[in-house]
Amino acid sequence: MPSPAPTGQSGRMLEDLLAVAREEAEAGKAEGGVPIGAALFDRDGVLLGRGHNRRVQDGDPSLHAETAAFRAAGRRPHYRDTIMVTTLSPCWYCSGLVRQFGIPRVVIGESRTFTGGHGWLAGHGVRIDLLDDPACVALMTEFIAREPALWFEDIGVPRASGER
Repeated sequence: MPSPAPTGQSGRMLEDLLAVAREEAEAGKAEGGVPIGAALFDRDGVLLGRGHNRRVQDGDPSLHAETAAFRAAGRRPHYRDTIMVTTLSPCWYCSGLVRQFGIPRVVIGESRTFTGGHGWLAGHGVRIDLLDDPACVALMTEFIAREPALWFEDIGVPRASGER
């Protein structure tokens, strides 16, 4: 199960890591895209790669925030010493990326507006830190209210019965 939001120095470090992903989400929002950001760090908090959802901007449905951060990090012999930080609970596609490459820890800004595969990841031994960050919640709540059709497209859910 997900860990509660940490406190103390460890909690401060996670909030600092999340701030990078939140900056990416804000960049995506400013570009007219889905405001989800992510960053990949090593276990000491050194930034390896960062990115944001670019499905709209690039017309590429595979450009989720986590995949953008993963790609920006570049090739490594393994990912067992990394931390994926994302503003929103990772979808099944991004959860698969974490599982496929053995990323051992995922820090999540929020899962109120969308709960992806983080419970499944936890069941497979991935450490989950769910921070329930108010700024991340606000970003997605505002976006979903403003762009419901785009949101449903992003998560692969038809809006109306019979819609493909």
